[in-house]
Amino acid sequence: MQNIASGQRPLLLAALERLAADRYRLWAKAHPDPEIREGLLACAEREEEIARRVESLHAHAAEDQKALLAENPELLVLNRTLFEGRLLTDQFLMQAEGERAGAAAWRALALAATDAPTEELLLGCSTLEEANAAFLQSLL
Repeated sequence: MQNIASGQRPLLLAALERLAADRYRLWAKAHPDPEIREGLLACAEREEEIARRVESLHAHAAEDQKALLAENPELLVLNRTLFEGRLLTDQFLMQAEGERAGAAAWRALALAATDAPTEELLLGCSTLEEANAAFLQSLL
């Protein structure tokens, strides 16, 4: 993320949130426990909500995100391969850690916000990330 302009980082993070939502849906589809499936789908929805909130701050979010991912294809490779071959519990633990890191990132971005509505929006993203981390932690 160091080669990404600071103003573009939230958009890139939002795109990564959508990829995480896809991962949650895959886990839900494959999980035999209906309660856990429901919880994983709720996590996916929170990831989508984070993305929607952040994208609402940018006029050309989809186009900019597409360009950012094209310029950084290693992120898509990492997203696809990071969890491969790992036990599901290890995947959940890794994702929970990622959710906590995401919460910290949104808090940091909120501190740098230049207006109260943006700060509040980004802090709300942090809360959603923490909810996902808590759910995953409950499964371990």
